[in-house]
Amino acid sequence: MDIYEPLDDPETKDESETSPAPQDSDETLYCEAEASQAVGKEKPAWECSETDLEIEDTEKFFTTGQRELYLEACKLVGVVPASSFIQNMEKSYMNLNHRGLGPNGTKAIAIALVNISDNNLGLKEAHIISEFLQRNTSSLLTLQLAGNNFKDESAELFSQALSINYRIKTLDLSHNQFSDKGGEHLGQMLGFNVGLKSLNLSWNHFHIRGAEALCSGLRANGTLKKLDLSMNGFGNKGAAALGEVLRLNNTLAYLDLSNNDISNEGVSKISRGLEFNEHLRVLKLFLNPLSMDGALLLILAIKRNAKSKMEELDISNVLVSEQFMKTLDGVYAIHPQLDVVYKAVQGLSSRKTLFMWTNPIKTIQSYVDQQKITIMDFFKSLNPNGTMKMPVGEFRKAMIQQDKVPVNRYQVRELIKRMDEKTGMVDFRTSFLAMRYQRQSQKPGTQCSQLNRR
Repeated sequence: MDIYEPLDDPETKDESETSPAPQDSDETLYCEAEASQAVGKEKPAWECSETDLEIEDTEKFFTTGQRELYLEACKLVGVVPASSFIQNMEKSYMNLNHRGLGPNGTKAIAIALVNISDNNLGLKEAHIISEFLQRNTSSLLTLQLAGNNFKDESAELFSQALSINYRIKTLDLSHNQFSDKGGEHLGQMLGFNVGLKSLNLSWNHFHIRGAEALCSGLRANGTLKKLDLSMNGFGNKGAAALGEVLRLNNTLAYLDLSNNDISNEGVSKISRGLEFNEHLRVLKLFLNPLSMDGALLLILAIKRNAKSKMEELDISNVLVSEQFMKTLDGVYAIHPQLDVVYKAVQGLSSRKTLFMWTNPIKTIQSYVDQQKITIMDFFKSLNPNGTMKMPVGEFRKAMIQQDKVPVNRYQVRELIKRMDEKTGMVDFRTSFLAMRYQRQSQKPGTQCSQLNRR
C-alpha cells in the first residue's frame, strides 16, 4: 500500500489455489486482476505486480467501465478489440498467447488495466483517460501514469477529471514533463479534490510558481496523506510555501522533498511549520544543500512541538557533530518515536561505530534463549494489543523504552528495515523467520553453516 497509515491486521486463512499454472512461453501475455477475498480465491504467486486495479464489486473482476475504456483505447490506437480479452475480463487469469496483439494491441490492454506507466503516451491518450474518469466515478481507485512524457496540457486534462472524480485514491504522475503551468492546474485540482490520499509528482519540473500553486491547493485539501515531490526545483521560496502548508495542514503524514535545492534558508521556513504540525510522520530532505545548522533548526522545531507525531526525518547527506547528537538526545527524550537519519558523526571512532551497528537479532535471540521464551513472546509483550503487527513509531518507542534487551536507535532502525512492510507497520512474523533462519544456519553440519565456514 502506498499510503502512510497503519493497516488492520486481517486474519490469515489457508485458501486453495484454483487458478491454472502459467504456461512457459516468452510470448504469453498474462492479464490478471486481484480477486476479492469474498470470492474466495487466492492471488496466484505468479500474478503480475503491475496490475493495480482495485475492485469493489465482489462478483466481477472488471467492471463495465473498464470494458468501455478498453474499447475506446482500441479506437485511439487503431486496433480491433481482442474478443478473447473482452470475453475473459471477469477471470483472474487469461492466456493471450498467439493472439497477434502487437504493440498497439498490448497498449490498449494496458490502458484497460489502468497501469499505464512508461508507455510514452501523449495528449490524445490523456484526453481518453480524462474523459473516462469524468464519466466513470465508481470503479477505479488506483491510477499509475508515470513516465509517459505528459506535458502541461495533459496536467490540465487530469486536473479537470479529478476535480469531479473523487474515487481515485492513489495517483502516480512521476517522471513526466510537467512544469509550473502544470503545477497550477494540479494545484487547482488539489483544492477541489476530496478523495485523493496518495500523490506522486516526483521527477517533474516544478519550480517556484508551480510549487506555490501546488501549496495553495494543499492548504485547502483535507484528505491527502502521502505526497512525493522529490527531484523537482522548489527552492527556498517553494519551501517557504510548504512551511505554511505544514503549519495549517492536519492530514498529511508523509512528505518527500528530496533533491529540491532547499538550503538552510528554506529549511528555516519548513521548521516553523513543524513547530505547529501535529500529523506529519515522515519528512525526507535527502540531497538538499543544507548543513548541520539547518538540521539543528529542524530537530529543535520538533522538540518545541509537544504534539509532534514525527517518526522519521531523513537528512542523510548531512554530516553532524557530537554536540548535535547531544541536542538530538534531548529531542529523543521528548519524542522517543522519532528517528533522525544523518550521514555520520564527525570524529566518531570506527570501534564505536561498529558497536552501534551490532546485529540486533543476535542480541534479542540471546535474551529469549536465556529466558526460555519465544521470539514472538518478546515482541508481543511490546504491543499493548498483543497482535502480530504494530505501527512503526509505536514499535520504535517501545523498543527504546524497554529494559530487557540492550539495543540502541541504530539497531532498532535496522530491525524496522527488516520488519516494515512499507505500510507504516512492522510485522513480527518477518523477524521471527529471520531469526529462525539464522539459528538454523548456525547449527553444525547444516549447509548454511558449512558455506559460512568456507
